[in-house]
Parts: sequence; structure tokens; C-alpha cells
Amino acid sequence: MSAVPLSASAVVPMRAAVTTSGPHPAAAVLGARADAAKAKSAKAPATGYRRARAPEWMLQAFAMLAGIAVFIALWEIVARQGGRIPGPGVVWNAAVAIFSDPFYSKGPNDQGIGWNVLSSLKRVGIGFGLAALVGIPMGFMIGRFKFLSDMAAPIIAMLKPVSPLAWLPIGLLLFKAANPAAIYVIFVCSLWPMIVNTAVGVRQIPQDYLNVARVLNLSEWKVFTTILFPAVLPYMITGVRLSIGVAWLVIVAAEMLTGGVGIGFWVWDEWNNLKVEHIIIAIFTIGVVGLLLEQAMVLLAKRFSYN
Repeated sequence: MSAVPLSASAVVPMRAAVTTSGPHPAAAVLGARADAAKAKSAKAPATGYRRARAPEWMLQAFAMLAGIAVFIALWEIVARQGGRIPGPGVVWNAAVAIFSDPFYSKGPNDQGIGWNVLSSLKRVGIGFGLAALVGIPMGFMIGRFKFLSDMAAPIIAMLKPVSPLAWLPIGLLLFKAANPAAIYVIFVCSLWPMIVNTAVGVRQIPQDYLNVARVLNLSEWKVFTTILFPAVLPYMITGVRLSIGVAWLVIVAAEMLTGGVGIGFWVWDEWNNLKVEHIIIAIFTIGVVGLLLEQAMVLLAKRFSYN
């Protein structure tokens, strides 16, 4: 039997059938090599490395320590220039001696720094508490009623910028004693931030809320507890934070003039004794106590803040 030659038309379909039945052999080989290369690169150890970023708290702590170190270095330089300001070492030794027994008592005019700080905090607490009892309700009323707001606006604008110590002679005239006069000064100076911030918070409440309360015929007490107080609370706490800072600032100056037991009087008494290192210790003590009071108000604000 003789072989029959294949025509071109018969060859082409065969190639097509081979091509369409699966992947091209060359493509399959290349794909296999690529997969092998990927697997090999995945198993191979990395030759380079990524630089890890330090935690945020570590960077913050380092910045704080660096700032303190720079401050102490500048302080030491100033002290070595021949001035009368004692250096950090002298102040540190004096602080160790003072805080080793902060609550000694050898009479009304010779007490440890601990008793002086507690006496100042007691005055601040009384004056600040009275200011909160008066200032916050006044702020609500001034912000709630436009007539009262118009009446109080010029008085607050005139009395708010008055220096705290300007109120001290009025307190001495009214109470005839140094301790209640100092509390009176704290009360007056702590009053304005609470009134202003509370009134501003009341004015920020959308009028639609009050209109709905009027439509629902809610009582004034219900409006206060369900609408006014929750909305004004962040503003009110801001006023409290400002007031506590003002109160602690004022008591030091007031005690310098009134005398008695207190951190302000202790500073003035140490100046009379020419113990400058004790004055610097008192400055740091006042700063630390003020910082703690401020942080306590910040935690309070975070506790009651909401969106």
C-alpha cells in the first residue's frame, strides 16, 4: 500500500488542536522556572534589614530627659558666673534636708514645708469650692436668659482683668483677718472663668433642642438635666481647670502679704532669712503641686467628656 501525502489543510488543524488543548510547552517551562525562583527567594535569608522605629513613649521620655539636662546645665553655668543663685548641687542637698522631715512643727512661725503646702491647699479648696457653688449656677443663668446676660456682661468685662492682689485690701477690710481675706481673694479670682465658660457652653446649645423641649412642655428642671447639663459639662470642666490654676497662682501672692502658715509665707520668710536655695525649692514645689492639680482636672475632663 502506498503512503498518501498530507496536504497543508490537514496539517494546520492538527497544530491548532495541539495548541488549544493546553498551555504551550515553552510557556509551561517558563512558568515552572518562575515559580521555582519565587520559592527560592522566599526561602533565602534576607541580606538587608529594616530600621525599626523607637516607641513613641521612649522618644517622649528621651526628649523630656534631654530638656531637664539642658535646664540643669544652664542653671549650673549661671550659678558659676559669680552670682548669688545657688547651683543645682546646693539646692539638691538643701531639698534632701527639707523633705527628710517636711511635717515638723516648732511653733506657728516655724513649720515644715509639708504643713505650709497643706495650709495653702486648704485655703485654695475653700475659696475654689465657694467659687464653684456660686459661679457655675450664675453661668447657667447668664447663658440661659439673655436679659441676665446683657446685665452681667459689662460687669464681668470690667472686673475680670483686675489684678488678684487688688482684691486683698477689700478682703482685709471686710473680714478683719488675713486667713479669710486670702480665701476671699481666691474666691473672687476663681469666679470669672467658671461663669464665662459655663455661659458660653449654654449659648452653644442648638436652639432646636430648646424648641423641642418647649414643644414637649418639659419643665425647667427637666430641660436642665436632659439638655443643658450634659451639653455644658465640657465647657464647665474647662472653666474649673482654669479656675484651679488661677487659685493656686493667687494664694502664693496673697500669703506673701498676709503672713501665717502657707507656702507663700514660707517663701517670704526664707527670703528674710536670705536662704535663696530654700526659695528655689519652694518654686519647684509650687510648680509640682500646680502640675498635679492641673493633671487631676485633665483626668476629670477626660472622665466626663463625650461627643
